[in-house]
Parts: sequence; structure tokens; C-alpha cells
Amino acid sequence: MTRLLGFVSLLVVSVLCCAVFGQAAQSGVNASDVLSTLDRKHPRLMLKDEDMSRLRQLHKQDRALQKCVDDVLEQADRSLRDRPLTYQKIGPRLLHISRRCMQRMYALGLAYRWTGEEKYARGAVENLLTVCDFKDWNPSHFLDTAEMSHAVGLGYDWLYSYMDEGTRKKVRQGLIKNGMEAGLAAYQKQWWRRSEHNWNQVCNGGMIVGALAIAESDPQYAEVIIPAALESLPRALNSYNPDGAWMEGPGYWSYATHYTAYGLTALMTALNTDFELLQTPGLAKTGNFPIYTAGPTGMFVNFADCGERSSRRTAPCMFWLARTFDDPVLAQDEHEAIARYRASPQHIVWYVPNPKETLPPRDLDRYFRGRVEVATFRSAWGDRDALFVGVKAGYNQVNHGHLDLGNFELDALGERWARDLGSDDYNMDGYWDSKRGGKRWSYYRLNSSSHNVPMLAGQDQDPLARSAFLKVSANNASPFAVVDLTDAYKASAKRVTRGVRLVRNRKAALIQDDFELKEPCELLWGITTDAKITADKSTTARLNIGDKKLIARILSPAGAGFGVESAEQKPPQKTNKAVSRLVLRLPKAEGEVRIAILLSPVWKDGEVVENAGLQPVDEW
Repeated sequence: MTRLLGFVSLLVVSVLCCAVFGQAAQSGVNASDVLSTLDRKHPRLMLKDEDMSRLRQLHKQDRALQKCVDDVLEQADRSLRDRPLTYQKIGPRLLHISRRCMQRMYALGLAYRWTGEEKYARGAVENLLTVCDFKDWNPSHFLDTAEMSHAVGLGYDWLYSYMDEGTRKKVRQGLIKNGMEAGLAAYQKQWWRRSEHNWNQVCNGGMIVGALAIAESDPQYAEVIIPAALESLPRALNSYNPDGAWMEGPGYWSYATHYTAYGLTALMTALNTDFELLQTPGLAKTGNFPIYTAGPTGMFVNFADCGERSSRRTAPCMFWLARTFDDPVLAQDEHEAIARYRASPQHIVWYVPNPKETLPPRDLDRYFRGRVEVATFRSAWGDRDALFVGVKAGYNQVNHGHLDLGNFELDALGERWARDLGSDDYNMDGYWDSKRGGKRWSYYRLNSSSHNVPMLAGQDQDPLARSAFLKVSANNASPFAVVDLTDAYKASAKRVTRGVRLVRNRKAALIQDDFELKEPCELLWGITTDAKITADKSTTARLNIGDKKLIARILSPAGAGFGVESAEQKPPQKTNKAVSRLVLRLPKAEGEVRIAILLSPVWKDGEVVENAGLQPVDEW
């Protein structure tokens, strides 16, 4: 019976291999040659022994690296005290367990390799054996399988010399059964292999790490998976083109880019080649995206399903980008992050010393092109009180997208005044039903009602709408961006154009919307804010956060007044407690209408900008 089961398993693998071989042939990589440069020693993934030797020497005098090591050892000690991993799904996902396993493998594996203390290796192997005994790694939600394959592949490679052959065999069998065979089936039929977003990098990256971990003992998996991944990955990597922006927002930029780094690092360390994937346009520039989309408060321009108040903390892939593309600006920015927050094991894997030279000053403004365009403008770097505005265009149907074309967010005086609430609970019914009329758009945080965008006739933006910047003027006294929003409102308007501009030497922000309406309708302008608002249907509203103040003024239309509404919702949606909307309603707008709002911080010296010249946005 055992021989029969083994034969059946081998037959299934052979059939899947044949199917995937045909699909992977487009990559131009010959499966029989893909392992010709394999480093057959362990560890060969991410961090080799010679890399460890180099880091040990650097550690003697590099205080930042010393902090990284201390942080990782502390994380490893916590991992030893953590509860055993269990097969427990949240909704359809096992992903939180896969991620915990990965975190433990990196922390415990690196702690063992750095200190030689057996407690770390023993703890890591216990976790490996636990997850390898799971019934599966939830291949129906393949991110779970990919991340667990990454975790187990890395643990197997890094702890290879510690484990005896019997233990290695158990781990290999678990990785093959729950990871590699599931991967072969996935490359034959799963949609993500043709996707252009984070699923592509995560699934391919996890499969690459798992396959290369066992490539000398079970080469048939790497010989199929590597060519298949190389055929698939460019679809997603091309999403960085041309300037490095990421259509799913800064939160998913981190997820996608970390897995880009994992996959390409594994190829380089195990096979000594990146198969020219590093030449993908935009990849060398993408480290600028989290730098420029973070405002002075540290919070990102929070578009798509970004976590609420998502902010620029540590991102180890910034070291990978800095090292790979020789960019000291990225290294310096990440060193600033690890000085404030805990470092992770991946910071050590990709460590780059802090640049000693004085770097040229950064531009104040940046325009990112791509499927989702973003423009950011600020009054200064290194000043938490600086004025900052970020505005987006793009396509409402991008993965994780919201109905928010033209949305802007604003920082000043160390606070975020106009904000995006971010994602809601992924497990809510219909959360991923994003077609026109889909249930996704019934949720407040995802539709237009919560965003800092206009609404016409009480309707959301068209879920299939696209938009693009018509003009961007940057790095001057009064930078601006103009975005064509007509496609988002075509049911009610012949033309809609939004302009966002810093005025009076970057002391205030002007938000101007020009409409050409098809027929009379209600026109709503609004922003979402944590501020306490004082507005009694007047042309001026006062916003307060603590002792900080911002004044909103209606410059157009004459006679309009502000109102205040609540952004609070009932469960199961997130409730948005104490969040408000500053709104302007025109019940019967018609013809050509202009709404121009001046947002003026009350600066510490008492200066307040009270006016700005108006002209048609098309003439900016």
C-alpha cells in the first residue's frame, strides 16, 4: 500500500509538472538548466555563512547594526515564550499563522546563527515540525501556502546543519506535501499567476524560497517552479513602471516589495542570478514611494485598503533596494526608521551601513505616474509641523481600490487634518464584490461618502472610472496638480476637474473643483477629519485638534456655507467614532459651478492665509 501511494503521488506530480512546463516555457528558461548554478551547500538562502562573517566584523563598530542584533535577539526570546502554532483560520484565511511561523523562523534562525545557542534552534525546529504536521497550508487562499512555504523553506535551509536526517526528512515531506505539490497545482490553474498585484509577488516569492530550499534533494520542484515564477513575476514587477509607485497603496507596496526582495534574493544567493528581473523599469526607483507618500506626521497618503493611520515605520526591503541599486538615500531613510522603531531580522539580512557622506537635499515635491498616479507637495523636510498635501488619480478597479479618484490628504502643525479612513474588515460579506453595483461599494470606508472627493446627485464615483493628472507643477513656490475626474461623474457632469495647490509660499492649500453639470443636481463637497469643527453655515469653519487650529474658507461659490456631519457607522463596519465630515452642500447646483476651499493652518507665529487668487483650473 505504501508503495502504491508513493507511485500515485509521483504520478500526480509528473502530470502537474508536464502541465506547468508548458506554461513556464514562455519564460525562456530551460528547466533542465535552471539548477546548473545551484549552490548545493546550506545555508544558501538570503544570508550565507560568508555574509554572516562580514556582518560580524561590521558589528564590532556599527552601532546601528548592534541595535538591530539586540532587537532580533529580544524578538527571538519572545518567540520562545509564545504559544505553539495551531491550525486556526480567521474567515477563509490561515495567513496569520503562516506569518507568525515566518517571523519565528527569521528571528529564531538568525538568533541561533548569531549566538550558537541551541535554545533558538530547538525552538525553531519545534515550530517547523508543528506546521509540517498540519493537514494542509490552506491552498484555497494561496497566500497562506506561499508564506508558509517561505517560512519552512527558510527554516529548513538555515537549520539544516542542526537537524538530524530524520528531522530533515519530516520537514522536507511537510514542505513537499503542503507547499510544493500545492504550488505545482496552483501554477496550473490559479488566477494569481497572471495577476499584476501583490498576490503575484507573494505567491511566486514563497514558492521560489521553498523550492530552492530542497533543490539538491528534490530538484523536480525547482525545475518547474522557478521557470513558472519567472514567466509570472514580470506581470507584477511591471506595475512599478515608470516611477516606482504601487497601485495598491503604500501598505501593499510594503507587502509586494518585501516579497519581491525575498524572491530575488533567494535566486541570487542560491543560483547567483536574478534572471534580469532587476532591470524591470521602475524597480530601482520604488524606494522613493514610501518616502514621498509619508507626510510630516509619518502617516501615508492612505489610499486603497491601507490600514487606518498607516505610517512610515520600518521596512527592511528599503535596505535591499538601497543595496541592490546603490541608493544611499534609501539607506539613510531606513536608518532613521530603525533609530525610532524596533528592527527586524530582515534588516540584518539586507543590512546597509548608514551613509557617511552628506546627501543632497530632497525635492519638496514628487509626481509618481503609473496605473494609480500620486502627487505630493510639502513645505519642508525634517519639520513635523510642515504643510503637506498628497493627491491621487488612477483607476477605481485596481486591486484593493476605493471610489476615491482625486482624494487628497493634508498634514500641518504635526496633525493630519484631512484623512482617509483606510480599509474595513476583509471578512464582511461582499467585501471583494467590486463590480459596478457590487456590495463592496455599500461599505462607507470604501465608497465615495467617506473620502475627500465631491459627490453629485448623491451618487458614488463610477466604480469603473479612470482618471489622470492633466498637469503637475512641482518644486516651485506654488506647486499644484490638476486631475481630470470627468469619467468618475459622467452620469451627472460633462466635465469635472480638480486642482490641488499650495499657495502663499506653501503656507496654505487651495482645493478647487470646476464642474460643468448636465442638469441640476445636489453637489456635495466634503473632507473627513478627526478635528473638532466649528461651522454654523458660514463661509468659514474652524478646525481644532488639541491646541492646533486650521481655518477652512469658502472662496467660491458666493453665499455657500459649511456644515458638519458625522462619519460614524454601525457594526459590522468600523464605527469611526469621533470622526467628522466638514461639508458644503449645494442642493440645486446647475451649469458651470466652482467650489474653491482654502485650508489655512494657524501657524505658530499667528500667520493665517486668508485668500488666494482664483482662475479656471484648466488655466493653472
